[in-house]
Amino acid sequence: MASNFFKSSRSSADPPESNNNRSSVPPTVTFARRTSSGRYVNYSRDDLDSEIGSGEFMNYTVHIPPTPDNQPMDPSISQRVEEQYVSSSLFTGGFNSVTRAHLMDKVIESESSHPQMAGAKGSSCSIPGCDGKVMTDGRGEDILPCECDFKICRDCYVDAVKTGDGICPGCKEPYKSTDLDEGMVENRRPLPLPPSVSGMSKMERRLSLMKSTKSVLTRSQTGDFDHNRWLFETKGTYGYGNAIWPKDGGIGNGKGDDGSSEPSELLSKPWRPLTRKLKIPAAVLSPYRLLIVVRMIVLALFLSWRIKHQNNDAIWLWGMSVVCELWFAFSWLLDQLPKLCPVNRATDLNVLKEKFETPNIHNPTGKSDLPGIDVFVSTADPEKEPPLVTANTILSILAADYPVEKLSCYVSDDGGALLTFEAMAEAASFANLWVPFCRKHDIEPRNPESYFSLKRDPYKNKVRTDFVKDRRRVKREYDEFKVRINGLPDSIRRRSDAYNAREEIKAMKLQRENNRGSDEPLEEVKVPKSTWMADGTHWPGTWIVPAPEHTKGDHAGIIQVMLKPPSDEPLQGSAGDTSPLDLTEVDIRLPLLVYVSREKRPGYDHNKKAGAMNALVRASAIMSNGPFILNLDCDHYIYNSQALREGMCFMMDRGGDRLCYVQFPQRFEGIDPSDRYANNNTVFFDVNMRALDGLQGPVYVGTGCLFRRIALYGFDPPRSKERQPSLCDCCFGRNRKRASVASAPDSDSRSLRMGDSDDEEMNIGLLPKRFGNSSFLVESIPVAEFQGRPLADHPAVKNGRPPGSLTIPRELLDASTVAEAISVISCWYEDKTEWGKRVGWIYGSVTEDVVTGYRMHNRGWRSVYCVTKRDAFRGTAPINLTDRLHQVLRWATGSVEIFFSRNNAIFASSKMKLLQRIAYLNVGIYPFTSIFLIVYCFLPALSLFSGQFIVQTLNVTFLVYLLVITLTLCMLAVLEIKWSGIELEEWWRNEQFWLIGGTSAHLAAVLQGLLKVVAGIEISFTLTSKSAGDDADDEYADLYLIKWTSLMIPPITIMMTNLIAIAVGVSRTIYSVLPQWSRLIGGVFFSFWVLAHLYPFAKGLMGRRGRTPTIVFVWSGLIAITISLLWVAIDPPSGSTEIGGSFQFP
Repeated sequence: MASNFFKSSRSSADPPESNNNRSSVPPTVTFARRTSSGRYVNYSRDDLDSEIGSGEFMNYTVHIPPTPDNQPMDPSISQRVEEQYVSSSLFTGGFNSVTRAHLMDKVIESESSHPQMAGAKGSSCSIPGCDGKVMTDGRGEDILPCECDFKICRDCYVDAVKTGDGICPGCKEPYKSTDLDEGMVENRRPLPLPPSVSGMSKMERRLSLMKSTKSVLTRSQTGDFDHNRWLFETKGTYGYGNAIWPKDGGIGNGKGDDGSSEPSELLSKPWRPLTRKLKIPAAVLSPYRLLIVVRMIVLALFLSWRIKHQNNDAIWLWGMSVVCELWFAFSWLLDQLPKLCPVNRATDLNVLKEKFETPNIHNPTGKSDLPGIDVFVSTADPEKEPPLVTANTILSILAADYPVEKLSCYVSDDGGALLTFEAMAEAASFANLWVPFCRKHDIEPRNPESYFSLKRDPYKNKVRTDFVKDRRRVKREYDEFKVRINGLPDSIRRRSDAYNAREEIKAMKLQRENNRGSDEPLEEVKVPKSTWMADGTHWPGTWIVPAPEHTKGDHAGIIQVMLKPPSDEPLQGSAGDTSPLDLTEVDIRLPLLVYVSREKRPGYDHNKKAGAMNALVRASAIMSNGPFILNLDCDHYIYNSQALREGMCFMMDRGGDRLCYVQFPQRFEGIDPSDRYANNNTVFFDVNMRALDGLQGPVYVGTGCLFRRIALYGFDPPRSKERQPSLCDCCFGRNRKRASVASAPDSDSRSLRMGDSDDEEMNIGLLPKRFGNSSFLVESIPVAEFQGRPLADHPAVKNGRPPGSLTIPRELLDASTVAEAISVISCWYEDKTEWGKRVGWIYGSVTEDVVTGYRMHNRGWRSVYCVTKRDAFRGTAPINLTDRLHQVLRWATGSVEIFFSRNNAIFASSKMKLLQRIAYLNVGIYPFTSIFLIVYCFLPALSLFSGQFIVQTLNVTFLVYLLVITLTLCMLAVLEIKWSGIELEEWWRNEQFWLIGGTSAHLAAVLQGLLKVVAGIEISFTLTSKSAGDDADDEYADLYLIKWTSLMIPPITIMMTNLIAIAVGVSRTIYSVLPQWSRLIGGVFFSFWVLAHLYPFAKGLMGRRGRTPTIVFVWSGLIAITISLLWVAIDPPSGSTEIGGSFQFP
């Protein structure tokens, strides 16, 4: 393995050169060793075997000339070789350490065949004595710089260019192209940024190209006459197959004198929107709103009546019940008011394809004009988040139906585990077969585990005759893939043990040689138990046996390009390919896949998942800079291959530039059919979120969300200051600050604002202080903003971009770009910046997702809820009672943190709508309902124990109020079911778990939140396990697993107390001389109401069905009867000597 070392490229942090007369071109120094053939090559694996000192080394300096301005977009051979080298290198580095690029001989044990795969091999070099490999192109064919097709590796090519006067060793003729950038192989020197051209950086040059789309369309990128453009403008008739064939056979029908008018077929096409709003029928929505008003009035009258009519016999019982009922009414109001304006939405994928991927006058070639998307997948612990689950998620992303060159996938491994790294490499290798198979046969879903587990007929609607053969072959390959993934832990352990034994033997040999002739006893050799990669080198991340700088909280930053960026043009398979499938008409390209593990060091607060996501935001901005970001949990895969297009319809539609994110509903697999613990959360995702969509937009729920990158950067939405002058503006002058760069009339400046108030405007000079001292990152911001604009194809579209501006190929990766990405994921980068405070995912809460979405809405952004006909994403949820309670505890604790922070909706800005503010206020308040809920659940028992009730008597007024409140609640539920599409059973399960969670996890969350605010005690949570149960015979084995937790104590206490209270109340009434049957019925009714809600909890405590002995129920009944009789014996009814009494009911 060759190791190249770089210093972190922080130009602002490095001291200036002392000698100002020196050349501005930084010297490039390469350390090399002399081979038997007489040439010098980079370090090889010999340096890892402690044999560096045995070789002969030589240094030389290469000055890189600046690149000319008008370079053609077609990459040269040297640039492709550079990208191949970068994609096969593992980059590591971080704070106060050098950045290294390790050229990987292989990433996994098995051979990788796909040409985009890291470690892909070409042919052997023809230079005598050289064991290097020839670099390959996108199809896997050798890259040969000379017309004589002499096979030469990258290092030998560098030697021939730099020391051999550019002469080909084969034909002895000069190379035609020798502009290889050697800056990527420096040793311990500052890695230079891409060379600027006339003071223009790479990002600025790309932005200039996109904005000059008009001139690019007139002529091709090489400056030649563009025949396709001419055909569209003049409707030329030479050659059959013109895009628009003239009906009259003439040369052109334009009305202009110059004959350059657009064809009538284009002009006659009406503008069509990408999305439409589907309103709820008035026959459903109007009664729904009316019932809300009626229930509000009834509640007000009921509470007024309750306050006026006290129960003097039990004033304490009356007081507690009234306080609880007042809070319940307030909580219901907070939950119900945001539901006044529910909406449904629909997308039109045909219009999206027509606008962005169909040949037209602005895009004659029909190349995709869609913006790029960077997909983030986060994982942290391979034990709780199995690598096979993550690998399947990655495969579903790589196979998504979106332009390959516009899609990038970044995997964040916050644990820095070699197991995750090699599992991702195995997934990239298997994608070579899986992704073309999905494209060829239109497979759904494109997660192999889910697809091969489908219970429906897999051959339905399949018409290709080779589908059966292909499916059988891919299924066998996938089974082998699963076995390899499952065997990785043992494989890594055996490999590491073998290499560690070798190192120990070498150390013992060295010790004996050093102590030769000495009589002193030899000390025991201590060799670190390292973890080794497949190519025989140390893993820079977390080791199996932790060691300094190799633990979960102490390791270097790592970036590995698993799949290099695809070619810009479609690459179809050929008959000579080694693939077992016939892919002659299938695009075999794969999207960019990058493994990222941010640097972690002791003493730094890494901010859990939010910090990992922000590291991905910065790294992706450097490497691909997609204007949109989709974040997914490792167990949430793409179930609908067109989900990305569905979300893009909203972003690219008129007014889409004001959308900060598109939130998709979460759907789950592996949930028990009865959904005992409301794991599907259908009421929240199908009722509450649809209702919020009619306001300012749904809240961000942590996964399945398509973000606008600029919104994550903390900028205000476009046209945020366009407002009508109000009466206050006329009466009182508004003081305006002096216009800064952002207030210039240029549209680009107007679209990038960063102010918390209307008076504050962004200053471009402050961006480095907000985003850090990476100039590359700052320069990528306007590029991402421009690429994320909708098409300016309609006069009503403001802040749009010209059609065809995103058909320009992406920049090729080079070493300096990846090294810059390494520097921005270091642990120190966020110091003294606004990352986590205003920029990116917000820190300070375990529910960073809700806070991040709240900050965007608070700046005036809108969001959209996208419910697709076929589920967009699917994931897993904990079906075990204990895991479910801990999950709810984490959410509720985050809500309490929000309530006690500056993110409380009470302090929201005027840019947030009133009902949206109420919805966010409810997010922070709902856990506090648990205090009143627990008290109310004990009230029936206290009533039965004391023989009193919350009212003096069960009179008609109380019963009528109770009946009306209950009926309105049921009718509201029926109407919600009508417009949301959920089922009645799902609504009831949600009500049951509301009480279960409210009496357990929510109360604990309130206590933990108060401890954090008052005593400063931090809250730590463990990951929710994504692994399945150990029982292979039962899919729902986890459902019956009982794991004790202190959260179960309050519900158990409530159940036992109410059961005993019912028995006591019945016994007391029977033994009473004047039995109060009305009070008994009232207390028993509310006790049964509590027990009915806690039934799923009680069922969960019983374990697997059929395994609870009958004697348990018998003993429970006997104990309840015994306690009730004992209570009556201790406190008998006054004057009672016999059983009896008459039934009385008002």
